[in-house]
Amino acid sequence: MAWDEWEQIKADVANPKSTGMQLNQFPADSGPAVSAVTGGLKSSKKAWLTAGEGVGSLRKGVSTALTRLEESQTGLGAETGCLSAAAQRDVYASWKRYIEDVSKRCGSLQGILRQVGHDQLKTDEAVKAELDMLQLKYADTDAIGGQAKGR
Repeated sequence: MAWDEWEQIKADVANPKSTGMQLNQFPADSGPAVSAVTGGLKSSKKAWLTAGEGVGSLRKGVSTALTRLEESQTGLGAETGCLSAAAQRDVYASWKRYIEDVSKRCGSLQGILRQVGHDQLKTDEAVKAELDMLQLKYADTDAIGGQAKGR
């Protein structure tokens, strides 16, 4: 770089009314461009990772609930001859399966949130597709007795 150019750069920096550098004829005062993907929404790695940690802490709570549910089953005794004991065992098996699925769902969601946090270039559509697949995989079943009609 020639000495004269260096002196010109220093003079431009010192002058606050300088026109500034323009690349590809893009005006210096137009402000930041808005991404078509984010629509101007700002995102941070920390926010995504914090959300993932929050979901992970839910998974820990669900695991604790499952342990307590298992502990409460001890001493129930034999099911033969006692219909309430058999019903209790069926309810326990159903809830155990449900709680395990909730834990897996939290783990999967935590993984998606971490992945988005580490890969800021992922599009909104790709994130939505991941969440939709998670929704399909862990879709809840309809309540017994069907849906309430107009009540």
